[in-house]
Amino acid sequence: MRFSIPPTGTMPGLQARIDGKTKPPGSLGELERLALRIGEIQHSLTPCLDQPHLLVFAGDHGAARAGVSAFPQEVTWQMVENFLNGGAAINVFARHNGLQLQVIDAGVAHDFGLRDGLVDAKVALGTHNYLERAAMSTGERDTAMARGAAIVRDLADQGCRVIGFGEMGIGNTAAAALLTHYLTATPLADCVGRGTGLDDAGLARKQTLLAQAAARAALPENADPLTVLAEFGGFEIAMMSGAMLAGAERGLLLLIDGFIVTSALLVAAGMAPHVRDYCVFCHRSAEPGHLAQLRALRAEPLLDLGLRLGEGTGAALAWPLVRAAAAFLGEMASFASAGVSAQV
Repeated sequence: MRFSIPPTGTMPGLQARIDGKTKPPGSLGELERLALRIGEIQHSLTPCLDQPHLLVFAGDHGAARAGVSAFPQEVTWQMVENFLNGGAAINVFARHNGLQLQVIDAGVAHDFGLRDGLVDAKVALGTHNYLERAAMSTGERDTAMARGAAIVRDLADQGCRVIGFGEMGIGNTAAAALLTHYLTATPLADCVGRGTGLDDAGLARKQTLLAQAAARAALPENADPLTVLAEFGGFEIAMMSGAMLAGAERGLLLLIDGFIVTSALLVAAGMAPHVRDYCVFCHRSAEPGHLAQLRALRAEPLLDLGLRLGEGTGAALAWPLVRAAAAFLGEMASFASAGVSAQV
């Protein structure tokens, strides 16, 4: 699977346009750096953020039944129903911030039938238990990535310029911890957190089980990202990786949520490093492994609110800041146009 993703490069006149606004240079802080990134991605002095979508990818993990999560596996499909009924945190934040929400069934162990607001991209009824064997075959992995890419390409063809990423899958913080361990060369213990709220005993059990999974796979330290993904990932993670690569290929702005979403980005960046240039890192997760991911990607997130819910909630909460950055770049007066004396 190949993606052609060029570096964003420098947009002539963009920094001068930012500096020429009626403000002291640099006084809008991180918003100025964000405006610069948005302008470079769109190669425009007046970027547009049309038809923003937030995609929540859902999938089940075979290892969930082994006790890597505080919640039973059935919560995955139950939460998808909650999304479809408009009752989850991400529904509230998306509604109030003007984001169009779509839920993607990447591989939930449940038959939803035809439902409004649900995209059926199911690869299988959940992954295999990676404590015993690879989570997915290479064919299943590639199918998931291709379906994620197709979803984003279709949205781009309809005029969408921004994609936010969210996820749902009981056990997916465990999968993300294993991906992070291999793709950032961080000790596994530093990548494992409490996920949905494990107590101390549950956290210890999770650490033991993931160490067993790593020993079973016995991957080399420099393992290929696609190999690591097939061994430990979920269909929702694989689908997000393909969607991110396709989004960058089409020049879209990518809103990156927390720990699980960033694990998908690690895979994508391992395949095509320039995908990172198209990303806005929306928040710093309370999951400890997210720090390792951000270091590896040389990323500084917009928000630090102690979030660890997932669903794309951090991306939805950061979206007003992204809009503000594009708005001041496109609409704020310059010293010349406002007749204001510039700094001497």
